[in-house]
Amino acid sequence: MATMHEPKLISGNANMPLATSIARRMSLHRGMSVGLVDARVERFNDGEIFVEVFENVRGEDMFIIQPTSNPANDNLMELLIMTDALRRSSASRITAVIPYFGYARQDRRTKARTPISAKLVANMMVEAGIERVLTLDLHAAQIQGFFDIPVDNLYASPIFALDIMAQFKGSMADMMVVSPDVGGVARARELAKRIEAPLAIVDKRREKPGEIAEMTVIGDVSGKKCIIVDDMCDTAGTLCKAAEVLLENGASEVHAYITHGVMSGPAVERVTNSVMKSLVITDSIAPSEAVRNCPNIRILPTAPMFAQAILNIWNGTSVSSLFETETLSPIYEGMYNRG
Repeated sequence: MATMHEPKLISGNANMPLATSIARRMSLHRGMSVGLVDARVERFNDGEIFVEVFENVRGEDMFIIQPTSNPANDNLMELLIMTDALRRSSASRITAVIPYFGYARQDRRTKARTPISAKLVANMMVEAGIERVLTLDLHAAQIQGFFDIPVDNLYASPIFALDIMAQFKGSMADMMVVSPDVGGVARARELAKRIEAPLAIVDKRREKPGEIAEMTVIGDVSGKKCIIVDDMCDTAGTLCKAAEVLLENGASEVHAYITHGVMSGPAVERVTNSVMKSLVITDSIAPSEAVRNCPNIRILPTAPMFAQAILNIWNGTSVSSLFETETLSPIYEGMYNRG
């Protein structure tokens, strides 16, 4: 049985710092050293990916830590090939820990003759031999139904709630949570409930893809410290525009809490020059040097939450308990000491 062994971690090249941090946190929880399985993930001259695992994994409970972020195709193939290598090495169970699930935005057909790529990716993962998926803030919750295996979808909102209550201690009465579009209302409402703040919505109308014609604020943001919350920030165009509209409607200041900092193209420059006081992202995607050096971007660690989730999966206890702020508070005690 899986509980006869310690959980074993292996990582691809997508976010090695996060994988190392998860191993370090698990070492603290377990009271014994938990390291990454020794392996190499390399490329031939033509770009083909090659994986070799140097440790015996027969009968082991394996966790592959690999977000499928940019370059999405390379990182996805690394995940699939590592899975195949572990399956052929007789691993007992293979769980994919995917902090950022690439292709999640293609979760439905938006027009004729287009794919549902998120479903295709789910099929490939299951076919490769992945038996369970652990991820964070899926772009659309229904993607869980694309898999015929268990999927644990963690939420960043409990971590955001802890950070907001620490950063804005003493001014919580002035806070307002804002959804940048109608589709994100459920996510924003969840955070608003956690910090006991009112909710507003920025409704945007597009003339054509990628171009916003008009933005309207639904709700009174006058004198409020607004927190824009969303699952990902790609080019940051919509986010920076929403911040401007909120200030035009009387908000005193604007901050943003985004789970996945994709930060492609001109995103960092836009955030640097924007009216937002701060943009808070997690380390689900390995931040670039430009992101790390941006003065108004902060990065929150997800390793404590993922480490506990992996241990809960391994020993058969509740993963949904990590949805509660009260459960995460002790895990993040070093960052957010209350008092």
